[in-house]
Amino acid sequence: MLAIACPGQGSQTPGFLSPWLDLPGVADHLGGLSERAGIDLIRHGTESDEDTIKDTAVAQPLIVAAGLMTARLLLQDYPLTAATVVAGHSVGELTASGIAGALSEDDAVAFVRVRANAMAEAAAATPTGMAAVLGGDPDDVAARLADLGLTAANANGGGQVVAAGTLEQLAALADNPPAKARVIALKVAGAFHTDHMSPAVTALEALRPRLTPTDPVGTLISNHDGRPVATGEGNLDSLIAQVSRPVRWDLCMDSMQAMGVSGLIELSPAGTLVGLAKRGMRGTATLAVKSPEDLDAARSFIEEHSRTTDLDPAPLPEGPQ
Repeated sequence: MLAIACPGQGSQTPGFLSPWLDLPGVADHLGGLSERAGIDLIRHGTESDEDTIKDTAVAQPLIVAAGLMTARLLLQDYPLTAATVVAGHSVGELTASGIAGALSEDDAVAFVRVRANAMAEAAAATPTGMAAVLGGDPDDVAARLADLGLTAANANGGGQVVAAGTLEQLAALADNPPAKARVIALKVAGAFHTDHMSPAVTALEALRPRLTPTDPVGTLISNHDGRPVATGEGNLDSLIAQVSRPVRWDLCMDSMQAMGVSGLIELSPAGTLVGLAKRGMRGTATLAVKSPEDLDAARSFIEEHSRTTDLDPAPLPEGPQ
């Protein structure tokens, strides 16, 4: 069984779109997405520096566009069915929704445009950020975050939690981390998936009447609880709410394993989720699509892992309490 994973903010690097522009149709596709996103995605994906593409208003549309572009190249010969699992981390859930058929490409880009700008405005109101906490006893990590007033905004599995809050709170965490844990600052501009982002939820609710969600064709997993989303409206509810609530990628990986996923392929800008899967989905084959040179291997990977399994799936994990 195949899983398609769509990365979130922080996965972008300067110039990562450059090699893709040599492929037929890619420049036109990205140009159309740029018009709908209201920014020049080609320029930002080829020329802009690290600080520029770290800006939330740039990073989120850039990442969603890259995933949609990669999916179009890979899936034109492999029509999506319920036998394919699709999941996205943070803003990558928008990419996943577009791929799985829960949102049209136009609606996904319209959503990310409002999401990115609203989250950038919310982040500008108070200096905030995020940091990965690697290792340490889970109870000790949770207690330290609680003591500092930080939120465990991402539970990524494999001993990785992402803390979010004010820069002062994050500095205190870095100065005095939990025992046997490392703290690494992330290249994001705000405390995403926390109450700091609640103004963005209001902006997205205002957008809702202009969107036309549909029921997903693929098996679309919510990064709120790792469970499949049955309806387009339910998925839209989740997409709006996830802006200010934690991402449970650990539960997504648990569900993919329970469903019998044998191979996980990560779309551009790839690498982060494959790295998490190597720790959290041991024994599952992985492939990161980082450049056009990976496309042939990716197509073979899709063919190999698109075969359905005869095994009964295990029960899905419990969601967050």
